[in-house]
Amino acid sequence: MKAYKVHFMKSFSKILSLLFFFGVSAVVSAQFTTNTHPSLTLTEQGVASIKKNLGSVPLFDETLAEVKHQVDKEIMSGIEVPIPKDMAGGYTHERHKQNFFVLQKAGSLYQILGDKKYATYIKNMLDAYAKMYKTLPLHPEERSYARGKLFWQCLNDANWLVYVSQAYDAIYDFLSAEERNYLEQELFIPFADFLSLENPKFFNRIHNHSTWGNAAVGMIGLAMRDTTLVNRALYGMKTSSLDLTEKDNDGGFIFDAEGKAGFLANLEDAFSPSGYYTEGPYYQRYAMYPFMIFAEGLYNTGYKKDIFQFKDSVLIKAVNTLVDLTDVEGNFYPLNDAQKGMSYYSSSLISAVDIAYFYGAKNSSLLAIAEKQQAVTLNDAGLAVAQAVSRGDFEKSIPRNSFEIQDGTNGNQGGITVLRSSASAIPLDVVFKYSSHGGSHGHYDKLSFSMYDGATEVLQDYGLARFVNIDQKNGGGYLKENTTWAKQTIAHNTIVQDEKSHFNGEYKIGSQHHSSKYFSDFKNKNIQIASAVDSNAYKGTLLHRTLALVTLEAFENPILIDVFRVEAQTKHQYDLPYHFTGQVISTNVDLNTSNTLSALGTSDGYQHLYKEAWGTVSKEIAQLTWLLSGCFYSLTTTAESGDELLFTRLGANDANFNLRRDPAVILRRKNTDKTTFVSVVEKHGSYSPVTENAKNAFSQVEQINVLQSDEQYTVVEVEYLQQNLILFIANANTSEDKIHNLNVHGKTYTWSGPYHFINNQKK
Repeated sequence: MKAYKVHFMKSFSKILSLLFFFGVSAVVSAQFTTNTHPSLTLTEQGVASIKKNLGSVPLFDETLAEVKHQVDKEIMSGIEVPIPKDMAGGYTHERHKQNFFVLQKAGSLYQILGDKKYATYIKNMLDAYAKMYKTLPLHPEERSYARGKLFWQCLNDANWLVYVSQAYDAIYDFLSAEERNYLEQELFIPFADFLSLENPKFFNRIHNHSTWGNAAVGMIGLAMRDTTLVNRALYGMKTSSLDLTEKDNDGGFIFDAEGKAGFLANLEDAFSPSGYYTEGPYYQRYAMYPFMIFAEGLYNTGYKKDIFQFKDSVLIKAVNTLVDLTDVEGNFYPLNDAQKGMSYYSSSLISAVDIAYFYGAKNSSLLAIAEKQQAVTLNDAGLAVAQAVSRGDFEKSIPRNSFEIQDGTNGNQGGITVLRSSASAIPLDVVFKYSSHGGSHGHYDKLSFSMYDGATEVLQDYGLARFVNIDQKNGGGYLKENTTWAKQTIAHNTIVQDEKSHFNGEYKIGSQHHSSKYFSDFKNKNIQIASAVDSNAYKGTLLHRTLALVTLEAFENPILIDVFRVEAQTKHQYDLPYHFTGQVISTNVDLNTSNTLSALGTSDGYQHLYKEAWGTVSKEIAQLTWLLSGCFYSLTTTAESGDELLFTRLGANDANFNLRRDPAVILRRKNTDKTTFVSVVEKHGSYSPVTENAKNAFSQVEQINVLQSDEQYTVVEVEYLQQNLILFIANANTSEDKIHNLNVHGKTYTWSGPYHFINNQKK
């Protein structure tokens, strides 16, 4: 505490003025239960155990060897601390980023191997940063709402301090008291103050940015045993005087909660009780590192020993939930802003899995993930996981069942349902989104869904419009097309009314509302079903969607039945897009084309869609078959008189080629107030380019009939191979005990519960 007191007295006049602006946060008294180092992610006891087991735990030993190779190579290259100038992807950005990764790893190597060259390397690099830090101006790139010093945004500065705090903790006892005082006064305390006191709009926020900022200040506070910094990190600062309408560089509003800030507020508000992070899996993956690492430090130092029990162990649940939100290859579903291909093989998830296993209930299913990751963290948690993997006493296969998770602080703001069927050799996944907006990284896509055949996208969610860390693309930052396309409703597989996005694409409105689950049922192995409603996306319009993954003997794979009911107070135009991937094989609609491509519309994402072909549906169903990865897929959907089928492709008004040239098909229905779209998606047959043989290349769906659809019931029939199936949905009552008696075409059907399913009925 001596170092901080000296710093405080030197800056007393500055702090007084800041206190007038921020106010003083109330904190809970706490204390450290250990004064030894290391004590953040490594502990004395853990280091002793690691040394004792070296050479006998293959997964740990292999990770250690790989890390040693990486760090030794960096040490041979020498220390470089350049003056910052580049955006993400540029040289100085990547150099400082590489430095903090290497420093953290070098700290682990020093503790485990005892080789002082690693401690010396850390000390020398930290000295280099300390010599330059106080004289550094703000980063010359001005795009961020919170400019950093080492990086173009405070977020990356916070990344640096989270990792470097671990390195400092690892060499704490290697340094003399004078050396520690120098680093704390010249580097660490000014760094922590810059992220917090000087950047409240970054630090005080319910957002992944602030979580990193909180963890950075808290981690260095833990390493220094500085309760002032730790409490600032945990509880934040008062911000009642701040402008809550200012936007950040992502186009989202700075503050997502009124007057709430700090690590614990982020932990409380950003996660639902089931462990879903409101921004979506991609940013949950990113945020899990500071959440878990700071929690680990709080636990190991004794400052907050109950942190892993906070909110009914929500951090542990969050890791399990995040692992569930992946396809068969471990890629996260791209809900909201998300770069496709991010998976649980990322370093942040390696750390999160290890910590959740070690500090949680020793969930053996996490070991199956760790075995796939083939790496562990070089600390107490990593050793425990590596030892458990070596013993092999866990189920190697990862369960892939249907499940649902809640969204919202209290779990009452909709959620996500994943329907899964293991009836086919490669399982089908249907991801149904009826959640809250998702903060500044949210998209305007109520009741949207995507469909996967194993890891292959059949009906896709676009994800984000950004090339992360590719300097040529806006310095690796978000592209304007993220707002003009990726966030807009037409970019997703859901209803668009009058070519306008949900909530008119307005964040302040959309963030106030959420969809709601209507019912779900996973008990019947032949039908996995979920239903949700939304009455806020369009004023005066009710949207009700039901998705059912159905297994029938007549079909070689499960089929998806999509029932989308619309009830509006006035007549509108409705577009229902399906963003398919693959090569069109056939359609039953006569299409028109033009030698001149034009945009489908002028705003709300339509300005980015080329109108490639169009036609009026002359039959009672519209049908499309496409080929993807050697398999055929068919979409069959009901049609009414005057309906149009539009084929589109991305790329209009995109001179910089920032968007992928993806196709979509849109069913357009005009001048209607109450209508129901019913579609069936099939996977069928195969095609081999070697044998040039196509098998089962045609859809088996012959007809889809809407037998009834009103405020009380929706009844749909799917005819196939001289058979039929009927799905009944009770639109006014979800009670499992409610008895329904419904006469349809002269026959009375009786059932209890919100839905009923009859299959293989002879016509």
